[in-house]
Amino acid sequence: MKSAAPAQASRDEAAPFYDLIELFFFAYRDFVGDADRLLETYGFGRAHHRVLHFVSRQPGLTIAELLDILKITKQSLNRVLKELVAKSFIEARAGAQDRRHRQLFTTAKGSRLARDLALLQTKRFARAMEGLGPEGRERAFDFLLAMVDPHERGRVMELIGMKNPERGA
Repeated sequence: MKSAAPAQASRDEAAPFYDLIELFFFAYRDFVGDADRLLETYGFGRAHHRVLHFVSRQPGLTIAELLDILKITKQSLNRVLKELVAKSFIEARAGAQDRRHRQLFTTAKGSRLARDLALLQTKRFARAMEGLGPEGRERAFDFLLAMVDPHERGRVMELIGMKNPERGA
């Protein structure tokens, strides 16, 4: 696919990147929209998706760790987590080292939903990368990582299971 982006050399450095801002908005809208439609059938929203995703990817995650990942208030998390637990998608267990710290795990039902959501979003990524050539995935990865605040990149790389936290930093 040929890029319709304006030439970088002629761009006024003080002007906002409206084209990229708006493309990012529409890409995100459609990326989460696929999952939103499936989540609706369960009476869930995007907050449920985020919690379910990270708990499924990081079994045993504590509530404090989840709050740090999502950067939301405890009050916001409690409402969503309560629903996911009540509907048997997530279970909270006493911590292995400290029983006061609750560890979160997906149930079989929660794992299936998290995987179904991830597969929907994977299909969109795969379609988008088809025309980008053999290095498209790596270039997309580097771009997305560069969008993360520099002081957060190492932690994000650890969270997504990357062995080399320096990649793209």
